[in-house]
Amino acid sequence: MTALMIQGTSSWAGKSLLTTALCRSFARRGLRVAPFKAQNMSNNARVAQGGEIGAAQYLQALAAGVEPDVRMNPILVKPEGETRSQVIVDGVVDLELSRRPWPDRQLFLWPAIESALRSLLDDFALVLIEGAGSPAEINLREFDLVNMRVAAAANAPVLLVTDIHRGGAFAHLYGTWALLKEEERARIRGFVLNKFRGDPALLSTGPARVEELTGVPVLGVLPWLEHGLPDEDGAGPPAARPRRPRVVIVRYPTASNLDEFRVLEQVAQVVWAGEPKDIAGAAVVVLPGSKHVAGDLDWLRNSGVGSAITQRVASGGRVLGICGGLQMLGERIDDQHGVDGSGAGLGLLPLTTAFAPAKLTRQTETRFGRLEPPWRALSSLAVSGYEIRHGRTRLTGPVDLALPGGLGFARGPILGVYLHGLLENAEVVAALVGEAPSRTLDQSLDELADAVERHLDLPTLECHAGAVV
Repeated sequence: MTALMIQGTSSWAGKSLLTTALCRSFARRGLRVAPFKAQNMSNNARVAQGGEIGAAQYLQALAAGVEPDVRMNPILVKPEGETRSQVIVDGVVDLELSRRPWPDRQLFLWPAIESALRSLLDDFALVLIEGAGSPAEINLREFDLVNMRVAAAANAPVLLVTDIHRGGAFAHLYGTWALLKEEERARIRGFVLNKFRGDPALLSTGPARVEELTGVPVLGVLPWLEHGLPDEDGAGPPAARPRRPRVVIVRYPTASNLDEFRVLEQVAQVVWAGEPKDIAGAAVVVLPGSKHVAGDLDWLRNSGVGSAITQRVASGGRVLGICGGLQMLGERIDDQHGVDGSGAGLGLLPLTTAFAPAKLTRQTETRFGRLEPPWRALSSLAVSGYEIRHGRTRLTGPVDLALPGGLGFARGPILGVYLHGLLENAEVVAALVGEAPSRTLDQSLDELADAVERHLDLPTLECHAGAVV
């Protein structure tokens, strides 16, 4: 029963990536490891045992070789706009808590966090805890549920990681350390410089000087890694593949589950579309999931992207809608329970969707039926994925059933499915763009662990964590 916590000097410093790498590395050494993040704010979610959790903790559990479950991310906050969000507690939506102002919510969340943490500490040899943002956000100290309060609850030493690619890394490390309370500083056992490009000699005396100032050693310098893993929050710029088929993904304001398109980047030029002109020249246009379907439908209309999609369909161009994207392609969405909002759809598929108060979350395996062009290459393919949705859809007119059980519909150049993770199936990607991705998730995780084992002082980390093997 021991723990090690990875905190960062800022968002995007590399906490998730380092935690993922350490999960795989310690697991390869024979330890039973679990990831943990007390509260995650992200619209990238996956289905785990007990409900839904952040995609990063799901991936970390796979890296550790254990089944993902809701204890690994007991609080998930899914933004639905500038001033509203949905709160998931222990894998399940809490609509009442979601309606409370943000400061009021914090009073109710710690018991669930502490219970999940204690349970994991009891069940696993090592719990690798990921922080959020920075522990030195002094304006948020009284609301801390995810950084030093968790480290104290787990009695965990802390590894502090910073993004050296942005510049100012030593100032970030020193400034973070300086803003912490004395007892919090004592928990920091090592610094890590992440995303380094170039000759390590360029670091000169920096690591020694920051250790002299703080008493904390730099335990490693991680190089810039083309790891191929999805981002924790939203999605970063896609990799450039200029001679590959162009797959355009519409990025409305609350687009969700964008992590599921990372595998596609191996074989396609993925483009985030925010304007009508971005649609031109696409092999496929994708309407992804949405955390606020009514709001994103308004954005589609106001931006002109909705009209561009309608014109594309009229000219025979392929459009794929996934979950919320499927719902947008229909005639209407109805919300009698205050879940999302009501409004008219794009009217491109003969279906309507009603939002239920209870969210459906499940892993799904199914098979495509017989499809006509331009989707014929998908016919009879077995696929796996997951569902996370309040929507229940019914047909209002004739349409081909692409997937059984109301999971997918096709008409001409339009395909709408409820299955997230569809484009993480290599055979589906090959059917859509003509080539299957070759790099597997396990290969990416092993490469990441290899890099950490080469560049970090793991023996020192193992001693701090009490995890010498």
